[in-house]
Amino acid sequence: MNVNSEQLSKDDPVFKIIGCAMTVLNAIGHGLREKTYERALMVEFRHEGMECESQKSFPVHYRGELIDEFIPDLIVNGNIIVDTKTVDAFNNEHIGQMLNYLKITGFEAGVLLNFKHARLQWRKVTLNNND
Repeated sequence: MNVNSEQLSKDDPVFKIIGCAMTVLNAIGHGLREKTYERALMVEFRHEGMECESQKSFPVHYRGELIDEFIPDLIVNGNIIVDTKTVDAFNNEHIGQMLNYLKITGFEAGVLLNFKHARLQWRKVTLNNND
């Protein structure tokens, strides 16, 4: 697992995701509902020419049997989970939840975005230690 261990390069798609989130926060302010930011991000991602899906369902299996489904907030560029939050601060539960999301989807990266405060808080979470 890797969580924000180094600076993002401009080539990292997460860099552009963070930029879009900052644009949204600056435009509509902080402390609104998570769904509000999710919807605004979809508009901003489209405006920036990024592929974005909302409410895509992924099956959860146990011992070969379907037991549930996972529906992430947003999927960007077909392989990055974006989870919007309005919490005081990220905690280990948020990181652990994102790691489970990555395991379920098979994606390598996820981004937690916190819109509760005037300054955007974010965390990139990966399953691969090389990121």
